[in-house]
Amino acid sequence: MEPNLVQFKKGVLELCVLALLSRADSYGYDIASRLSDAIEMGEGTIYPLMRRMQKDGLVSTYFVESPSGPPRKYYTLTENGRQSLNSQRTAWTAFTKAVHAILGSDDAAPATPPETSHSPATTLTVQKTVRNT
Repeated sequence: MEPNLVQFKKGVLELCVLALLSRADSYGYDIASRLSDAIEMGEGTIYPLMRRMQKDGLVSTYFVESPSGPPRKYYTLTENGRQSLNSQRTAWTAFTKAVHAILGSDDAAPATPPETSHSPATTLTVQKTVRNT
């Protein structure tokens, strides 16, 4: 796999997990399977991320009895998780629009040549939760 692609995936993994959990609570294996199907992310990456997200207060957990084994640990978004999802989603949208514009992607709006552009510059701010240790 292209090394840059691995970094791209790692960079959006938390955002993807938050987005999945905003739709419905879920357990680790289900989250890993859905991410594997969508962006080919390995299961081993999910569990450390889920522990960190729980420590950071973005998700909380509860157990549900399973008919086919031990109880499953379900993850649910906290209010901090919802706020983080909203700010990350906004930052992601602005970032990807900027990258599309630079790349000249077919999906991006046609770019105005720099010499004729009179629009003000746009600032991109990315927020990341920092954990105190």
